[in-house]
Amino acid sequence: MNILSFFVLIPLLMLLALWLSRNLNQVRTVMVVGSSLLLALSVYLTFAFIAERNAGNDAEMLFTYSIAWFKPLNIAYAIGVDGISVVMLLLSSIIVFTGTFASWKLKPMTKEYFLWFTLLSTGVYGFFICTDLFTMFMFYEVALIPMYLLIGVWGSGKKEYSAMKLTLMLMGGSALLILGIVGIYFGNGATTMNVVEIAHNNNIPHTLQNILFPFVFIGFGVLGALFPFHTWSPDGHASAPTAVSMLHAGVLMKLGGYGCFRIAMYLLPHAANELSWIFLILTTISVVYGAFSACVQTDLKYINAYSSVSHCGLVLFAILMLNKTAVTGAILQMLSHGLMTALFFALIGMIYGRTHTRDIRELAGLMKIMPFLAVGYVIAGLANLGLPGFSGFIAEMTIFVGSFGAEPVSGDPNASFRMVATIIACTSIVVTAVYILRVVGKILYGTVENKHFLELTDATWDERVAVICLIFCVAGLGLAPFWASNVINGAVEPILNVIAAV
Repeated sequence: MNILSFFVLIPLLMLLALWLSRNLNQVRTVMVVGSSLLLALSVYLTFAFIAERNAGNDAEMLFTYSIAWFKPLNIAYAIGVDGISVVMLLLSSIIVFTGTFASWKLKPMTKEYFLWFTLLSTGVYGFFICTDLFTMFMFYEVALIPMYLLIGVWGSGKKEYSAMKLTLMLMGGSALLILGIVGIYFGNGATTMNVVEIAHNNNIPHTLQNILFPFVFIGFGVLGALFPFHTWSPDGHASAPTAVSMLHAGVLMKLGGYGCFRIAMYLLPHAANELSWIFLILTTISVVYGAFSACVQTDLKYINAYSSVSHCGLVLFAILMLNKTAVTGAILQMLSHGLMTALFFALIGMIYGRTHTRDIRELAGLMKIMPFLAVGYVIAGLANLGLPGFSGFIAEMTIFVGSFGAEPVSGDPNASFRMVATIIACTSIVVTAVYILRVVGKILYGTVENKHFLELTDATWDERVAVICLIFCVAGLGLAPFWASNVINGAVEPILNVIAAV
């Protein structure tokens, strides 16, 4: 069996094992074993991918496999990975593994919760390995649907409202996507659904590309928190249980950036050149608006949710620059932000589970009460504001250097426009530092005003496992980013070459 198929097979077996589980210990065992296998598999795939590249295998997709699924429409179960897919699979497996421990004590209906959580992760894994448009869209929908129940049943606050709002807006994006995918299929001559083949054929009429590009980019951009379609994100994050917030912000939102680059930009290259400036304006607004909105929030989850709008906007911003350095930075930002925001949401959930409040006006002096969680929060904050030595610094530096200094590979003459947009987006760095330092100073230091907090305990062993793993990954990527950038570079270049050839 192809190694990539195990990324779908293992979660499916986990679903069966969870369904057959009869007590909490069995449910936890299934989740730990399954998530550990997926993490080990993604690490092995990363090393195997690097070994193949070092051996001189320069195929655009590696570990490919295809079998016809529905021949009348040329739909196939087609899988394969490039460097972007590999790092996204690695990110997904890390978040699923740590999310399992972050949900260790979740009640009630623990079994049902993990069933939906695993189904969501199945869709994520399937999306990143597929190279067939229809199959990708199918897994995309599988990843979105469980969010409604995970938030609506196990969430907090305005959970029903948030779940419904999220579902309706993402389904609206999906409706745009299906129109775009059908248009790409018939515009290509209705001969194949394979992404690589469509890109290399490059025979979709330019006028049709200009029509389809907004459908596809906005369809995926809704999930990537593209302004003004981002409003579902803060409410969804605020109401979701801890591990769901981790997976949602850490991985699910990355499907949006991945889809914008892999589908919209790659398959509609003429439109990408022609219309990128329009969406560049929207993404610049996302970056700055998200950062300023985070400054005025008082709920810890809302602060991190608006921060995610800003950082995910930065991903789309860099992709639209159409040059290798900026796009490599965008993928690094997807990886970095996924790890950072998962760490943030894990810590916020652990703090909320003890204090029963996320209002920063009611929190103070937590460093004295729960030093492990407080130190973890400081590390997450420093990574988020881009301190050198952490993943956020290398990702944002690569984006801004590429966006400001490099000529677009497509030969776009609007270099000055892109430079101005980059300068505006750079202001988010200062604003991010403001709200991170404000929150850290407010909740971790000072005098404990609520005497009940003095009775609280620090992190338990399962919480420490999740936090330590994520801190190790954030610091590891920041201190040794070159392996990731080398893996990503080889995948970025073929896509940009297609765009440049128009």
